[in-house]
Amino acid sequence: MDNIELGDIITVKKKHPCGSAEWEVLRVGADIRLKCLGCGHMLLLPRSKVSTMIRKVRRP
Repeated sequence: MDNIELGDIITVKKKHPCGSAEWEVLRVGADIRLKCLGCGHMLLLPRSKVSTMIRKVRRP
């Protein structure tokens, strides 16, 4: 899934330790910055890693 855009809400396969499985996309490029919607934790991951984690993409 390479159709990730800024502001999308993605649901991932494995939940974050806070219990949330939904992340907001804050930055798109070679790396993707994600913000957990449960606790606010932010991650910067390579696009290839994020594309394997995605279960569903929701447009705002």
